[in-house]
Amino acid sequence: MLMIKIKGLNVFLVFFVLVTIYACKQEPVREKIDFDQKWLFSLGDDSLAMNYNYDDSNWRKLNLPHDWSIEGEFSNDNPSKTDGGALPTGIGWYRKTFDVCNADLLKQVYIEFDGVYRNSEVWINGHYLGKRPFGYISFEYNLTPYLKIGNNVIAVKVDNSLQPNSRWYTGSGIYRHVWLKKMNTIHIKHWGTFITTSVLSEEIAKVKLDVSIKNSDSKNSKLRIVTVIKNKQGEDVTKEESDVVETNDSSIKISQYFDVEKPFLWSPENPYLYSVVTSVYDKDKLVDTYETPLGIRYFKFDAKKGFLLNGKPVKLNGVCLHHDLGALGAAVNTAAMKYRLKILKDMGCNAIRMAHNPPAPELLDLCDQMGFIVQDEAFDVWKKKKMKYDYNIDWDTEHVRDLQDMVLRDRNHPSVMMWSIGNEIREQFDSTGIFITKKLVAIVKGLDTTRPVTSALTENNPAKNFIIQSDALDLIGFNYKQEFYEKFQEVYTGKTFHASETMCAEATRGFYQMPSDSIMRWPTAYNEPLIGANDECMVSAYDHVSAYWGSTHEETWKLVKKFDFVSGMFVWTGFDYLGEPTPYPWPARSSYFGIIDLAGFPKDSYYMYQSEWTNKPVLHLFPHWNWKEGQIIDVWAYYNNADEVELFVNGESKGVKTKNDSIFHVMWRVIYHPGSVKAVSRKGGKIVLVKEIFTAADASKISLSSNKFEMMKDGKDMAFVTVDVIDDKGSLVPNADNMIHFEVIGGGFIAGVDNGYQASMEPFKTNYRKAFHGKCMVMIQSNGKAEDIVMKATSNSLQSSEIKIKTK
Repeated sequence: MLMIKIKGLNVFLVFFVLVTIYACKQEPVREKIDFDQKWLFSLGDDSLAMNYNYDDSNWRKLNLPHDWSIEGEFSNDNPSKTDGGALPTGIGWYRKTFDVCNADLLKQVYIEFDGVYRNSEVWINGHYLGKRPFGYISFEYNLTPYLKIGNNVIAVKVDNSLQPNSRWYTGSGIYRHVWLKKMNTIHIKHWGTFITTSVLSEEIAKVKLDVSIKNSDSKNSKLRIVTVIKNKQGEDVTKEESDVVETNDSSIKISQYFDVEKPFLWSPENPYLYSVVTSVYDKDKLVDTYETPLGIRYFKFDAKKGFLLNGKPVKLNGVCLHHDLGALGAAVNTAAMKYRLKILKDMGCNAIRMAHNPPAPELLDLCDQMGFIVQDEAFDVWKKKKMKYDYNIDWDTEHVRDLQDMVLRDRNHPSVMMWSIGNEIREQFDSTGIFITKKLVAIVKGLDTTRPVTSALTENNPAKNFIIQSDALDLIGFNYKQEFYEKFQEVYTGKTFHASETMCAEATRGFYQMPSDSIMRWPTAYNEPLIGANDECMVSAYDHVSAYWGSTHEETWKLVKKFDFVSGMFVWTGFDYLGEPTPYPWPARSSYFGIIDLAGFPKDSYYMYQSEWTNKPVLHLFPHWNWKEGQIIDVWAYYNNADEVELFVNGESKGVKTKNDSIFHVMWRVIYHPGSVKAVSRKGGKIVLVKEIFTAADASKISLSSNKFEMMKDGKDMAFVTVDVIDDKGSLVPNADNMIHFEVIGGGFIAGVDNGYQASMEPFKTNYRKAFHGKCMVMIQSNGKAEDIVMKATSNSLQSSEIKIKTK
């Protein structure tokens, strides 16, 4: 036998096998476990639900993230009112049973919540862990002292019953992800690294990493900290080692320094990311690993040149975003956020203001990866309220740790380049604003001095604005006040400036009101009636309607474009959002301000920005070509990369038009006759693009298209299926409102349906939707099964259609 003949080799083989088996059985030194699955939920309050032995057998089974408000019915009687989306709120309970083994009792075990709206209270096995009132902050609890071998029960109470508490839709529930973390007694602390870059050139970048380590052990330890910076391909770029002695039950912080030669710089055009992997050894035993993202970039705001990134002027072509995802509500879905960001990226957007609260961590990850510059915002309210039960009731006890936690969590994201401590804060007009501003800025600067601190202000007169008078802000930001831009440098000598919130232009996709060359303010003033309103609660999609405090898209963009010192702007808003349905009252229940509607369909103004913010050829012609015979129609076109545009109606030229530096569209006033309208853009006499719209016949069929034809079978991936009502020749029928039913079989389910209409009373969580101006949207989510997905769409009198999506 082999053992007898080759003893040495045989011994080696046995040893190798034993070592391999041991290594396979070893637990990872750090585990971050997706804890979203198999929760139980009950809507309503029960004071006994935190108890370990509570009978939850009749509770609803679900996976997180979850927003119970979006599942409800719209009603003007809901206490959130239309500002809050007119959807139900209340109190809800969540419970989850999970298993703990012997090895887990030797670990430090934490539960981390990315966000719970609102007033969350958490218990483990009946032991109270704590409360976090703020619905937008991430937090964790240490479960270690209360765990036992076998079944353990987490219970979470969510209380969103005090209403109204927000000026926009918040959602209700554990609407972000939950994680179970298992670590050794020696480990890097929660949000325990901080990476910065200092000296930068094309040849070298100086990188500093601070690492905070917790030793929960009963003995002193000699630690070795090894950090490697890796490039995009996972190859080592540079390495640093540090030795330190840590006493038992204590925390220490060490700093490491690196030189990265010939660094790739992060930018919106090339969002290059390194990874920084830190390993902690107790003597020679690996006890923890921790990864930190690194985007190497340098930037500044200049009083004359505006925003400079990596030494070059860059205009912040930004939008503000609220946190809801339309028909999905507040429930976080990474695929949905990525889908929305891609639409913005294709428009030329390079910056996002997180309005008006810390965002989901995954959204910042996507901004890092896709190349968006971020203004990270903490609060909409300080001590003075805007709504009766908003953050003002928690300000005194919560604002310090909430602000600290936002900065600690988000300061390693290269996309984050500004901290905002507030939006339209009432303390602007109160002397307490001086003290509070200085305090908040000091909190931020105590954790991060590498980014400017700003606040979105509404009062541009420094004599009336106590936040300005604090002289604590690094960067001035005004919401609206576009008429003041040209005077800014005179009034605020040497100060840097960005337009923190702009426009409030209003539109309903596919609805057009003429004449289009007269600008309307809806409303004209506070509490004034709408002049020209309609019973359908729609607003013209020509860019000629805005709220009285704002402007049309073109009115402000021409000023931001004109002045170099204006670092850029954040349009209110990128997408329509639930709640705040200015200018209409009930039954309107979602906003009109978005460049893109709630379902994710671009409005016409999208193409104005695309023509200005990108170099890709653009020719967008509108409106549709289905009108009454002889009606006078205003035809607009947005274009770029061309000198002129010529319009043809049924083959007859209606003239050539050219835009200028202050008007970003061209317009013709023509008489409608059925047939077609065509635009031709030319540069130097040569055709650049042609766009033609045909008069649509009667609706005859359904057309389906998807943003993807392959999905992960992870239970979370999502596809967005556009549903168009078309005629026999394939033209969109612009006024089609057919009721369409959907059926999904295989590896997916319908997560939401929408059509973008701001006053629709149809529910989002169902399998049907009326088309709105010929379109609606179906969101299909993976159900975790490894089966291809088939969606079928049917409607009376229309030819049905189906679409197939593969799973992997």
